[in-house]
Amino acid sequence: MKKLQLQNQSFKVLVSSYKEWLDILGYAESTVTSLPVHLQEFFYYLEQQRITNIRFITTERIKEYYQHLQERSNQRRSGALSKSYLNKHQQALKKFREYLQEHGNKSISIHLKTEQNPTEEKLNILTQSEIKELFKTTAYSHKAERIRLRDKAMLVVLYSCGLRRNEAVHLDISDIYFDKERIYVRKGKNYKERFVPINRKNAEILEDYIYEARPEFKDSNLHEALFINNKGTRMQGMSFANRLKAIVKASENKAIIEKQITPHTLRHSIATHLLEQEVKLENIKTFLGHSSLESTQLYTHLLKTIKENGREARHPNILKDEL
Repeated sequence: MKKLQLQNQSFKVLVSSYKEWLDILGYAESTVTSLPVHLQEFFYYLEQQRITNIRFITTERIKEYYQHLQERSNQRRSGALSKSYLNKHQQALKKFREYLQEHGNKSISIHLKTEQNPTEEKLNILTQSEIKELFKTTAYSHKAERIRLRDKAMLVVLYSCGLRRNEAVHLDISDIYFDKERIYVRKGKNYKERFVPINRKNAEILEDYIYEARPEFKDSNLHEALFINNKGTRMQGMSFANRLKAIVKASENKAIIEKQITPHTLRHSIATHLLEQEVKLENIKTFLGHSSLESTQLYTHLLKTIKENGREARHPNILKDEL
């Protein structure tokens, strides 16, 4: 279904914005990838029916579309679409309804009977207690001390500094301004540069890595990259993801493991934690390097969802004094 190309520009924009919305709300990468594809398929169906505006989406039209899915053959194997797959399509439409409501647009009515008990994707946001546990886990996350210290420094830039994975990859030693307690992010999204604050404790973690652990890596003196691998070259994004998985596994915490967190999960988590502590949205926007306040405001919806689910929210001293 990824090959279905939309012609309507407004539909294309909606799919893109919907995907960004899911991503900012902290859903699993599989959800952020699959649900927009299902929405794109729905829009493609609408285009075939000569419908080019969401204002003309009716309950009856959605039922007709769902019947079309139920009758559609499975393109990967013989037979019809599985009940689980149909539920994913339902989830895509229901989340799209939420998206429209959150953005002040006319909502759509969805009256579809669930094929089975749907497994709703969990919000992959770590609590501040879980973050603290990950930091503690770096004391035994690898047999080599240089790797353990690098693991801890990696958590600092991905969580405490809220950097995107690609931003962390391109950090150089010279980008760490210890005297000004700032990190210079030169490879931000859309090539936007920014400075990120770093407190004294986090600075000490980076100092331990730079001056004690980093020299132990091969050819460390030949490169400016902050994070280098065992081959003596700049760590790439997949290496960050793999080391994070290793830290999570070493924690032996089932709740953390089940969240299947990624480097981006840490960024979502720090944004949510800052909002919990009533940091101004404008300051969070600058901290994360968002282009618009609208993107940052989506975290208010996420925080509301977390509180409705009864998650313990506040550990006021963790961000301020320890991380």
